[in-house]
Amino acid sequence: MAWNEPGGGRNNNQDPWGGRNDQGPPDIDEVVKKLQERFGGFFNGKKGGNQGGGGTFLLVGVLVLVALLWFISGWYRVEQAEQAVVLRFGEFHEIKTAGLRWNPALVDTIYKVDVNKVFSLPMRATMLTEDQNIVDVDLNVQYRVNDPKLYFLHVNNPELALAHSIESALRHVVGGSVMDKVITEGREAIAIEVEARLQDYLERYQSGLIVTKVNIEDAHPPKEVKAAFDDVLRAQEDEVRLQNEAQAYANGIIPEARGKAKRMLQEADAYKTEVVERAKGEAKRFEQLLSEYKKAPEVTRQRLYLETMESVYGNTTKVMVDVEGGNNIMYLPLDRLVQNASAQQLTDIAKTITMPVKKEPSKQEKNLKGVDRLRQMRDSRRWEGR
Repeated sequence: MAWNEPGGGRNNNQDPWGGRNDQGPPDIDEVVKKLQERFGGFFNGKKGGNQGGGGTFLLVGVLVLVALLWFISGWYRVEQAEQAVVLRFGEFHEIKTAGLRWNPALVDTIYKVDVNKVFSLPMRATMLTEDQNIVDVDLNVQYRVNDPKLYFLHVNNPELALAHSIESALRHVVGGSVMDKVITEGREAIAIEVEARLQDYLERYQSGLIVTKVNIEDAHPPKEVKAAFDDVLRAQEDEVRLQNEAQAYANGIIPEARGKAKRMLQEADAYKTEVVERAKGEAKRFEQLLSEYKKAPEVTRQRLYLETMESVYGNTTKVMVDVEGGNNIMYLPLDRLVQNASAQQLTDIAKTITMPVKKEPSKQEKNLKGVDRLRQMRDSRRWEGR
């Protein structure tokens, strides 16, 4: 009831606890005692005031049910590949591993993450190369959570930090490479370098992430200049093809040239040996001839003259005959005679040339006979020496 309102057959000067206002302020001890009498039954299962026992049992049942629900809600399961980060009143408390776990609800906050699952983040970026060309790069980064505590607590948005780190690492690597390397054969090396630099950035940021693979799926110039760049690529391919053809031709011609050079060297060595040996033989022959010349100078000179004439006229088709007792020299062009004359004419000419002429032997003929005798003597000595 309100203050100073009538109630219970009491006058208007009574307070809510039945005291009179005209008696001054109520006694504190009396007020506490009345409160204990009024609400004591609520906690002890007795009647307090006008309330009955049914309300007390209902409240106790509700409290027990709430406590049971609170206890049940604290149970949770951590899977085999997961780890759970426990925050107690917003601060890091512990990390739970796989199994059935319990933490007090409304007190602890649980964050679970799969530390074995590999996530994928595709990305496209436009980069400026070292040779001042623009290239569009499509890449895919695969990563997983390595440290759940750092992943949930140290970085506000790990995925955003990862995207910024990828862009920074890619810009650094592509900016230090020429366009041909980025677009053609250098992709794998660039991907490896980007992966190493990206992991260094993530460790520096303490993001709790680890990079497993960086794949550069495509790298191409912007579509506005793609036609011109394709022409350049075709020219480079033609250059490589021509270089390969030239190298193949060189591989075929160089061994052949080396073989010819080796053969020519061998022929030159053989010719050198032949000339030297022939010169040695001629020198030895000259020494032998010198000894014979000392024995018979005139005969030796005549012999040398005849051998020289024999070697000179041996392969000629023209013959000159000196007729003794006359002033004329007979000239016989045998090659023309053979071509123009008939068989009968050739026979007559042969008879005329071979017709014996009786005359006294000349001095030259005597010398020839002497040479023949010397040859016979030499041959006989050689035979006896054998």
